[in-house]
Amino acid sequence: MRIAKSVQNLEAYVPGEQPKSQDVVKLNTNENPYPPSPQCAAVLKDFDLDKLRRYPDPVFRDLRAALAELNGTVPERIFIGNGSDEVLSLAAKAFVENDEQIASLDPSYSLYKTLAAIRDVAWVPVGPDLRTAQVGSKVALALITNPNAPTGTLKEIDEIAAFSRVFRGVLLVDEAYADFAPVNCMSLATAAENTNVLVMRTFSKSYSLAGLRVGYCVGPVDLIDALYKIKDSYNVDALAQAVALAAVKDRAHFEDTVAQVVESRGKLTDALRARGWDIPESHTNFLFARPPAPFKADELFAKLRENNIFVRYFPGEKTGDRLRITIGTPQQNTRFLEVLDLLTGGHQDG
Repeated sequence: MRIAKSVQNLEAYVPGEQPKSQDVVKLNTNENPYPPSPQCAAVLKDFDLDKLRRYPDPVFRDLRAALAELNGTVPERIFIGNGSDEVLSLAAKAFVENDEQIASLDPSYSLYKTLAAIRDVAWVPVGPDLRTAQVGSKVALALITNPNAPTGTLKEIDEIAAFSRVFRGVLLVDEAYADFAPVNCMSLATAAENTNVLVMRTFSKSYSLAGLRVGYCVGPVDLIDALYKIKDSYNVDALAQAVALAAVKDRAHFEDTVAQVVESRGKLTDALRARGWDIPESHTNFLFARPPAPFKADELFAKLRENNIFVRYFPGEKTGDRLRITIGTPQQNTRFLEVLDLLTGGHQDG
């Protein structure tokens, strides 16, 4: 059996650890600490099993209509994927020739580099300031996470809009965390004059549906049509479509859980800064935090794990001095701080 050289040499994307034990404080994969809408539970309870005999709607008509209304556009400008990762994978296939390149911020979502390697094309960094970014003529797809991961920082709409006007390729703005931020770029995607901007969202974070695998993007009809041409026949199952639709319709639950996460984010930021940690302002559901000297991020990561506190550590020159800490419930955040104080001797700034 022959394995392609690009796959043989591939550095695979490593997802966050999913421990089997329930006796952990899990702050490592940016999941929502609160349950999905009760309306999702009602769908699961009442779902007609006979529907599973048949293939699901391949073009997600009900869900697309709801998302179109939510985002102020038309269904023809929406594509739905099996998680936003599928949208990214399809974009790398649809918009990049074999001799072209994929660009992203650095650091950013590490899957972007993996997608370029799978396509056997070059990945190149762009930014950090998109207003002055020099992008080579071979860059066909720019993947800009906003707010960014793992840093949590937010670019203003004007900066991204300016970049889109000079960039000749497809700009995909990955807004996985946008619901926790004060602004977003959806208006760029829905604008009538838009020719090259896709804005992508996920149900994994703000909707508490990471286990369901639903994501979508909004943009020009020709780009959306290209994604439909190459997707799997029935890429989003009937149950996922029904549950996601229920989540979209329950705006009150959505807004309540997002508000709780944002409130807890502020409190945890203040608590860690009081202990001497360096934390850039986050507009996401996580913090990218550097511990005070003499403590090392990798050592604290290991010690926290030994105490059933799971956070995320990314080795590397640009990320290795920090931990990425998902915002949990107030009880989870308190437990994290208690264990952290035990490990650091209750280190306080100054």
